[in-house]
Amino acid sequence: MTNSTRVRAAYALTAAALFTGLAAPAATAAPHAHQARQAREIPFTAAEVTAQDDGSYKVTWKAPGVRKVAVKANGRTVAAGGATGSVVVKGLRAADRQWFDLVPERGGKLHLADRLIQLDGAVNFRDAGGYRTADGQWVKMGVVYRSDAWDKLTDADLAKLRRLGIDTDYDLRMASERTAAPDRLPGGVRYVVADVLGGSSPLTAMPTTAEDAAQMMIDGEKSMVSGDTAKTAYSTVLGGIAADAEGSVYHCTAGKDRTGWASAALLTALGVPRATVLADYLASNDYRAEANAAALAALPAAQAAVYKPMLDVRAEYLNAGFEEVEDAYGSFGAYEKQALGLDAKELRHLKSELLVG
Repeated sequence: MTNSTRVRAAYALTAAALFTGLAAPAATAAPHAHQARQAREIPFTAAEVTAQDDGSYKVTWKAPGVRKVAVKANGRTVAAGGATGSVVVKGLRAADRQWFDLVPERGGKLHLADRLIQLDGAVNFRDAGGYRTADGQWVKMGVVYRSDAWDKLTDADLAKLRRLGIDTDYDLRMASERTAAPDRLPGGVRYVVADVLGGSSPLTAMPTTAEDAAQMMIDGEKSMVSGDTAKTAYSTVLGGIAADAEGSVYHCTAGKDRTGWASAALLTALGVPRATVLADYLASNDYRAEANAAALAALPAAQAAVYKPMLDVRAEYLNAGFEEVEDAYGSFGAYEKQALGLDAKELRHLKSELLVG
């Protein structure tokens, strides 16, 4: 594998009050509507499930004002706690994904699993959901996924994807990448090409310093916002998810740059705070740590120092994308409409499909 190829491989009943005889019934109905809203509201401000190396699961949460939270798995209560909790659950039977229900004494429950889905042939396949929005709703898990390349999936991986209900695969890669490493997919999965780069690699010349490499990544992030082929690609992905979210996955080669912006755009459109969006983006450094370390170890030290910024995800890369949104469109709302072609109706439908609470 040439150095250039190695680098490329590393590369989402109100009404006006009427002063009539109808006012009295309306007044009696209001408390019921208020109670219904309270029942739907999710009191958790933070919650996460993390699979441990020994087969156990760590479940953490914060639910201010709630006295009791039950943690359920496979239909039974496996732990309990108060407004703040951190428990380790052991002894559960093996499963493709272990799901937990966090059930508060009042308000809506959360249905969560570990974000990472273990596959033999991919290292960065994870759930795009499980995040809280600024207004207190939560992005559903088990609906939309993000990943690195799917050319090395095993038959066991394909069987797992089939059981997970993967329905649509959005491939963000260039034609050369797709030809060299075509996706392996379960039968019946709809395959959609959404080429962000439009067949033209931004790597016209190899950077010679780490600073040049980092700047190349920043410039590439900006092109994912303003580039014509990028706008078309991300419009295809987000528009497709808005129309039918269930079982969707989007991916590039490493699952970090083109895929990273897809997730940043999706989560921001859903109302997830910027800090959370950034944390999701930076998580690729953790999930890809072993693969990246192996790639760098195969290079001379000086060369590895230049290549490392291209294997990383960094806050300044993603921030450059959001800065480009502001510079080119003025606001993220304008970017959604002008670049991604998402109108108010599609955004409402996207939120209705992917948010709970």
